[in-house]
Amino acid sequence: MVYRKTALGAAATLAAASLALAGCAGPADKGGDSGPASLDLDLSNLATTTPAGTKPVDEVKWNLPYEPSSIDPIFTWNYAENTATANLCESLLRMKPDLSLEPGLASKVDQPNDTTYVYTIREGVTFWDGNPLTAEDVAFSLQRQIGPESSTYWSDYFSNVASAEVTGPMEVTVTLSQPDVLFGQAMGSAAGAIVEKAAAEADGEAFGTPKGNLQCTGPYKVAKWDSGKSLVIERNDAYWDAEVKPLAEQISFSFIADESTAINALSTGDVDGQFFYLPPAGLSQLQKSENVTTTFGESFVFWTLAPIGKDGGLGDEKIRQALSLAIDRTQLTEVVFQGAAIPAPTIAGPATWGYEEDAFADAFTEFDVKSDLEAAKKLVEEAGAPKEPIVLAVQGSSAVHEQTASVIQAAGQSIGLNVETKVIPVEQFGNLYFDPAAREGLDGFFTTNYADFADPLGVYSFFESTNSHDYIGWDGADAEIREALQTTDEEKRAELVIDIQKKVTEALPWIPLAYEPTTMIQSTRISGAVPSFAYLYAPWAVSIGGTE
Repeated sequence: MVYRKTALGAAATLAAASLALAGCAGPADKGGDSGPASLDLDLSNLATTTPAGTKPVDEVKWNLPYEPSSIDPIFTWNYAENTATANLCESLLRMKPDLSLEPGLASKVDQPNDTTYVYTIREGVTFWDGNPLTAEDVAFSLQRQIGPESSTYWSDYFSNVASAEVTGPMEVTVTLSQPDVLFGQAMGSAAGAIVEKAAAEADGEAFGTPKGNLQCTGPYKVAKWDSGKSLVIERNDAYWDAEVKPLAEQISFSFIADESTAINALSTGDVDGQFFYLPPAGLSQLQKSENVTTTFGESFVFWTLAPIGKDGGLGDEKIRQALSLAIDRTQLTEVVFQGAAIPAPTIAGPATWGYEEDAFADAFTEFDVKSDLEAAKKLVEEAGAPKEPIVLAVQGSSAVHEQTASVIQAAGQSIGLNVETKVIPVEQFGNLYFDPAAREGLDGFFTTNYADFADPLGVYSFFESTNSHDYIGWDGADAEIREALQTTDEEKRAELVIDIQKKVTEALPWIPLAYEPTTMIQSTRISGAVPSFAYLYAPWAVSIGGTE
């Protein structure tokens, strides 16, 4: 689940929409006491594409783990919503399958100074209703996300935006109150998605819901949304990009929340595909099936333990360091994730190195995932073991949560820490992200999170002490984070971010556990879906077609 840059009111709605996703890892076929056996997977060369389909198909049936409450881009900060919207609504920039950015609805971006972005809007683009894309539509789409009264789920990216104005026939200028290197990159996510102004104003709150309309410019358009049953999108034959020619006439999204039911539907061919953000307990069943292919894709996603409270059991830096040193991350990825994850020594992984890659790679060699029980015990002795047990929240009905907690409990016990768990019902777990009252009596919880683009600062900015994700009030890199956010020179920014990474990895305001590839299941009757993280923000279905 992700509740990162959301206003509190928006996050409450997001939490409700995320419940089925949050519990998508159902009870495992444990194969013993410690969980599913490792599948001995090779994750050294993660995919960004699959072979393009070769013939037209009338329908592709794709499952979402829950039904979106809205597909209006400003309310799509989560997996199911963005999986659908990525094929419908386009952004000013487009994320390529290799996770880099290229021009999208903006054919050109100029930056005359550090606080000004000038977007030249692409000519010849129309909305699904035939109306042309205008600069007014672009300015409107950005303006409705500016200011404290905005309900957008992408508010943090607009926190330094002073204005978005039409400055030419096909030109929009965004002015920032101070430099913000994340804003420009966020225009390749749903934060930069463009909708038709007239349609959005006409529908009001119903826009993008089953009761309203949606008008975007993407290669697919909404055909029918039968609430509680399915969302059907169909090919947009008037799509502006002549190089993009979808072979699938329509994509029918189902909303199967129960994991075992979804696995069976994939195995039998009732469903043609699904993205999993956590590897399903039935992964081995799918791996053995002749009816589907399993692809592990390049991803920004990570699995982490988020400590809570300065005065809690994980409030002491030495206790966090000790627990981290005691965790066998290799065992965790092999047993809990069935081999479908990578042990993580840092929060942000190599996929986020979108610039100065060599510098980040050199710095990365300082970190490792080796456990060291003797060093951990020494740290516990220096800190004085907490008198009260360390209580970790475990999401109900999640095998990954439960089994990760077991690994952490064993690690704690091995160094003299008493780690207990408290099961939080799936319908309440999302409250932990934004409601301090929900975190009372807890010392930590597990979370899946991700960067939105290839810049590790997009993750490390979480740990500025005023950020809602800094649950222990850690302030050890505030100055560096604030400076990095305003540093447009990539070499200098990399130096700052590397320093921030070192401080975060030492102090552990979050404890890194694993990097998670995208797990994509695709029927053998089709091919071409994009398996990388880009599936959340770019049209991943346009290359799907039948196989010979």
